[in-house]
Amino acid sequence: MREKLRYALYRGLFTSLALLPFPVLYCISDGLRMLLQHVIKYRRGIIRMNLRHSFPEKTEKELRDIEKDFYTQFADNIVETSKLLNISDRQVDKRIKVEGGEIVDRLIDEGHPVVMYLGHYANWEYVPAVVRHFTKPRLCAQVYKSLHDKAFDRLMLKVRSRFNPVSLPQEKVFRTMVRWYRDKVPFITGFVADHRSNSSISHHATTFLGQHTPFNPGGEEIGRHINAAYVYLDVEKTGRGHYKMIIKPINPESLDGDSPYTRRYYEMLEETIRRRPGLWLWSHRRWLYQ
Repeated sequence: MREKLRYALYRGLFTSLALLPFPVLYCISDGLRMLLQHVIKYRRGIIRMNLRHSFPEKTEKELRDIEKDFYTQFADNIVETSKLLNISDRQVDKRIKVEGGEIVDRLIDEGHPVVMYLGHYANWEYVPAVVRHFTKPRLCAQVYKSLHDKAFDRLMLKVRSRFNPVSLPQEKVFRTMVRWYRDKVPFITGFVADHRSNSSISHHATTFLGQHTPFNPGGEEIGRHINAAYVYLDVEKTGRGHYKMIIKPINPESLDGDSPYTRRYYEMLEETIRRRPGLWLWSHRRWLYQ
């Protein structure tokens, strides 16, 4: 009963926000940013530590500018994500520009399932809109990790269904993708792969943003079993609530060594982050395990 009540509360709040026009939503976001940054000081210690370690060459003022940009984007993500409950295709096409959809169609025509890597950058909840820009995959899937709050998890699954992707729980990804491959179903699966490794002991690590970074190469390991091709989704923010998403092939310089596609993904993601650092999710404990 408590879970049902919480879901009704969350759904009512998100639905109320979704009915508002974007200019009003961004006024709310401005107030929310001030609350998060200066009153609640949401994860400020973690954010500042991550920024300081990632950009030791930057001045204190430059780091504070990045911090403010982060809080602005974080607040925008909240109101923009709620809008997914009530946004038209016309609004989506106006706000989300996609390049490189033909790359996915070509890889599917060549007989490859596609693994698409992306990061917690800009508003990743809008990423499923890319499915409107290619035609050959019969199934488009996204990997997700269940939230501890079951009511909010249920709401987010509803929000993420806006573009009709298949939402795959982490524990079912491998066998589901292998089954699709064996059944000759053309598909693409998105992996948001920049989160912290699930274990304190990892046999895979790279240098990312100047730091020793353990990682989980799950997407690449699954891809090897199904003859997958790998692409990266580069994202640019072109205006408030406006994004350009560019699908790029992942081409490692060498296929020798451990997890070459995942390592190249981290290099491409770092290039994206350094272009405008404040849009990345600095509030997570990415480097908890060293």
